[in-house]
Amino acid sequence: MDMVMKTDIEIAQEAVMLPIKEVAAKLNIAEEDLEFYGKYKAKLSDEYQEKVKNNPEGKLVLVTAINPTPAGEGKTTTTVGLGEALGKMNKKAIIALREPSLGPCFGIKGGAAGGGYAQVVPMEDLNLHFTGDFHAITSANNLLAALLDNHIHHGNELRIDTRQIVWKRCEDMNDRALRNVVVGLGSKMEGFVREDHFVITVASEIMAILCLAEDMEDLKQRLGRIIVAYNYDGNPVTAADLKAVGSMAALLKDAIKPNLIQTLEHTPALVHGGPFANIAHGCNSVRATKLALKMADIVITEAGFGADLGAEKFFDIKCRMAGLKPDAVVLVATVRALKYNGGVPKSELNMENLEALERGIVNLEKHIENLQQYRVPVVVTLNSFITDSEAEYAFVKKFCEDRGCEFALSRVWEKGGEGGLELAEKVLKTLENKSSEFAPIYPDDMSLEDKIKTVATKIYGADSVTYSPAAKKALNRITELGFGNLPVCMAKNQYSLSDDPKKLGRPEGFDINVREVYVSAGAGFVVAITGAIMTMPGLPKEPAAFRIDVNEQGRIEGLF
Repeated sequence: MDMVMKTDIEIAQEAVMLPIKEVAAKLNIAEEDLEFYGKYKAKLSDEYQEKVKNNPEGKLVLVTAINPTPAGEGKTTTTVGLGEALGKMNKKAIIALREPSLGPCFGIKGGAAGGGYAQVVPMEDLNLHFTGDFHAITSANNLLAALLDNHIHHGNELRIDTRQIVWKRCEDMNDRALRNVVVGLGSKMEGFVREDHFVITVASEIMAILCLAEDMEDLKQRLGRIIVAYNYDGNPVTAADLKAVGSMAALLKDAIKPNLIQTLEHTPALVHGGPFANIAHGCNSVRATKLALKMADIVITEAGFGADLGAEKFFDIKCRMAGLKPDAVVLVATVRALKYNGGVPKSELNMENLEALERGIVNLEKHIENLQQYRVPVVVTLNSFITDSEAEYAFVKKFCEDRGCEFALSRVWEKGGEGGLELAEKVLKTLENKSSEFAPIYPDDMSLEDKIKTVATKIYGADSVTYSPAAKKALNRITELGFGNLPVCMAKNQYSLSDDPKKLGRPEGFDINVREVYVSAGAGFVVAITGAIMTMPGLPKEPAAFRIDVNEQGRIEGLF
């Protein structure tokens, strides 16, 4: 079978993995510091994290991308390939990724473990149950929901207004039928009848809390601050008020530990946490990133979707809270995606088209400008496809270099680490020659409305922000409650810089409409929902689930 015709899962299943204790040994991690989940997965113990806490910190490189298109960008693939390339150059490098959600696995997107010869393995484990972290988060979320309804059933001592319950149940599956439900039907013993909602687990505040918590103590404090409802006086009722914190923490005690796996070329990978970037903050856990910085000289991490979402939240939420300072950013694009942004239909992307490339490159241009606003050096990489032309490469290279960015072609999908050497060299050159003067784009003490406006105008390119009456009212209330100093987490579609997914390229002359605002007091940010964004996705007519099976040898097929 020709190399390029193999599917990702075939490549992953043919790979010879090292036992995870051998991958760990390369980082001087003793077997006693690993908590094994089979031969190829392990969690890093709290004792190990204590051992390395005084180590010097490595350099932090963020991988982000242009807005996703059906043509594909390959951000995770590039992250993995860059880590493999640095390993080939004998650099002590680690990649730090998010865990994939089951929802997209069986929906449209498929898995999220990289692709081709730049993957993390075991691919099937990672994309399915992995080490159970998401199940633990789901259980903790739903325990809190159960305790809330139970409290109301047993007399409602906290005087919770059942019309103002804001805590939602969750499930790690795309299930649109659960978006809006009625619970408590039946007899008096079945509880109070009320409207309820489900979100996908990756949109649960507990996912965000797990990913932002520094340690168990911090986790418990954050869990306690979760606002579950408001009482009849309009005051918040928290998880601490419901006496839910200890039992939730017990469910999360293992989930808070970072997971260690490997790439196809045995580069260590810490894979931990997984909030979506369109509806949540889109970064792997602070614990995993900080631990990786103590374990290696260079840490490659990624943030979800385009830089308008993932990178913005990485900088303005994660780095702000955790005191992280990224040293460089890799911005991933493809010639095909840029031509798609220039108006070329997917069926015609294989043909050279410099006019369309010139029209569509404005999307890349805006992302470069945005990243430079954070005063971090930028390296642009084109994920190479066989149908790209030399003239197209030359055009993009000049475009990027004219804007002060290093540029590299990446062939990691086809060649693994070897295909990422050019990119790795440019990253190393940037780390050596350019210093990062990173700063978030707005200060803590700016009003919530001005924070939202800053992101909408400076990052998305909007003219202004409009609010639904309910959103406006919620903003005022959140500020009155003392949460005005929190950063904002913008929930926006990933396909466009605007809140309209059909506006490709670099939209201008548009407003951002905020229809809902709520505070995630435990996570420590205020969520602003724009456009038609859903916190519980649905499945397509032909879901990926149709193609997934287990063969007679017990091997999973059709996962991608």
